[in-house]
Amino acid sequence: MDWGRAKSVLIYAFLVLNLLLCYQLWIDVRDQVSAGLDFTSLSAETQAVMEEKGIRLLCPIPAATPQLPDITYRYSGEEQNEVPVKLNEPIDSKLMYSSFSELSSLLESQITDIANYRFDSQESEVGKFVLHPLVDNKWSLFRVRLELINSDQKIVAYRWPQIEIGASRSDNLQKVLPASQALSSLIEKYFPANSAVKEIELGYYGELFNSESQVASPMWRFMLENGSAYYVDAISADIISPKTTE
Repeated sequence: MDWGRAKSVLIYAFLVLNLLLCYQLWIDVRDQVSAGLDFTSLSAETQAVMEEKGIRLLCPIPAATPQLPDITYRYSGEEQNEVPVKLNEPIDSKLMYSSFSELSSLLESQITDIANYRFDSQESEVGKFVLHPLVDNKWSLFRVRLELINSDQKIVAYRWPQIEIGASRSDNLQKVLPASQALSSLIEKYFPANSAVKEIELGYYGELFNSESQVASPMWRFMLENGSAYYVDAISADIISPKTTE
């Protein structure tokens, strides 16, 4: 018997078996995730389109429909064209994930309102943490970014948006569109085939043009696994896709 050849065949067989087991494990995990998500808020027609286009949902669909007002704010965006400001002393970047309160206390002498920002893992990238200012300490103001520049596992510099958010008015509250309704429109008309919805968040969409005063509306943001972001106005249902700025 050619033991060398037999040994090679056995090794190859084990490799194929391991690949099959890994694939089966991935299928099981995917099915468990899907089973844990509530699709009942989507119509049968939308679910059929999902199956036809191979669209997957990797996160829960928020059920809350709070009453929110439009807001006003002032912001120029000038810091995006400037060189980042160096920190007096580099800070361990792990604090972004392990203890944001500690990170805030270390940075508040230079970024006075950093505690009123929320970390956005979806928009962050290698070398740059992205945070958004919060409206009423709860809702992210998308598109306005505080950027923390990191290198060698240390936060070394920042770009801080000079922004003033006006007080919310209680006399123009409007109930927001359900996330499931916004999602249905995107699935049926906008999402490309084989998309995977990674995160759904309610916040505000801030335009970046320079003016004395700007208005932001409540928006649902849908992040896909490929990094694309779709926004749906939570009042008017207007859609802003990656292919349009309107």
